[in-house]
Amino acid sequence: MKPSSGMKRISVLMAAAFVDMMGGAMIFPLLPFYALHLKAAPWMIGWMIASFWIAQLASSPLWGRVSDRYGRRPALLVGLSASALGFLVFAFAVTPWMLVLSRLVQGAGGGTTGVAQAYVGDAIEPRDRAKALGWLSAATNAGVMIGPAIGSLATNVGLAAPGLIAATLCLGNVWYAWRWLPESAPHRRPSQQATAPVGPRRPVSAVVWEVFQAPKADVPRLIWIYAVGMLGFMSMAGVLALYLDRAFGVTEKTIGLFFVYTGGLSLIMRALILGKMVDRFGETGVIRMGAVMLALGLAGIPLAPNVVGLAAVIALIPIGTALLFPATSALVTHRAPKQELGQVLGVQQAFGAVARVIAPIWATAAFQALGVGVPFYIAGLVVAVVGLLAFGVRPASEVRAAHPVASS
Repeated sequence: MKPSSGMKRISVLMAAAFVDMMGGAMIFPLLPFYALHLKAAPWMIGWMIASFWIAQLASSPLWGRVSDRYGRRPALLVGLSASALGFLVFAFAVTPWMLVLSRLVQGAGGGTTGVAQAYVGDAIEPRDRAKALGWLSAATNAGVMIGPAIGSLATNVGLAAPGLIAATLCLGNVWYAWRWLPESAPHRRPSQQATAPVGPRRPVSAVVWEVFQAPKADVPRLIWIYAVGMLGFMSMAGVLALYLDRAFGVTEKTIGLFFVYTGGLSLIMRALILGKMVDRFGETGVIRMGAVMLALGLAGIPLAPNVVGLAAVIALIPIGTALLFPATSALVTHRAPKQELGQVLGVQQAFGAVARVIAPIWATAAFQALGVGVPFYIAGLVVAVVGLLAFGVRPASEVRAAHPVASS
């Protein structure tokens, strides 16, 4: 496949990812307020947040397997349609449990993240995959930056307006992807599988079991790096607002500035700098640098004496995540069996979803019971473990030497 053809496809995928994430970001900040409006108990709000990741945890490996069997494009179209349905449920929710249902449906549709990454693995040459994954994550970060502002403004029209706008955007996204996004791997269509030399495909349970059974193997190690790194990062995200309120008097009216600042840095890193870093240091070098920066940023938050110092320290976090996560996923696309690429990336996303469920639960408990700075120190230590794991990742040259055909 010509690189220009692949990059054109990725630009379409980026646009779809941007709109999809913007719709989700419109809804997420409003969820606690809608829950309180419907007289939800405080404990239910936590489960509403976690329910999205629980649904994604359950659906990600299945979406990956479906995409390996029937193609990336159908899986993405169905996932986007499911997200639109979830937004409609949110718009017309009249009980707290309807909000939980909306999050479950949205999470199930959001389980196609691994499918989108597998699309990159199909459409982009190996040397450009980390750069392309960085662009894809930059598109999602742009959606995260813009979505909350649109959602807040939409509430002036009515409580149902944000959900209806998000659903409309998502349905438009389905049409856009159906019209412009081609299948990335047509050789995997069922009608052609008899002649496609892709080899046997294991069940999802076998891929999951391998991650536990052989954690030092190439792909399982990368999945653990991704999951443990996500645990550290999401632990910080779960208590950051509480810490900023306690330490610097930040409120719901001013916390948006932190999201714009960190989101802007992440966008610049992923869209403009990541590719150059990979060209210079390779994916393995970039993963190691990302882990170090993220660990220092997390552990340094409680040490910042003022807002200016906090801005300097917290900048390490979007820089670290921009280096760590896309490069890890890129290496998975290189080293996973081609016939299982979507499935393996789905398993990676499932492990990441487990981390997202666990992280805010333990971090808020530690914040309350052990001290406001403790979650950040522990999160930094957790990500330091990622750095140790990263130094065990074999460089691409060693993999090619050991498996010259598989890594070509």
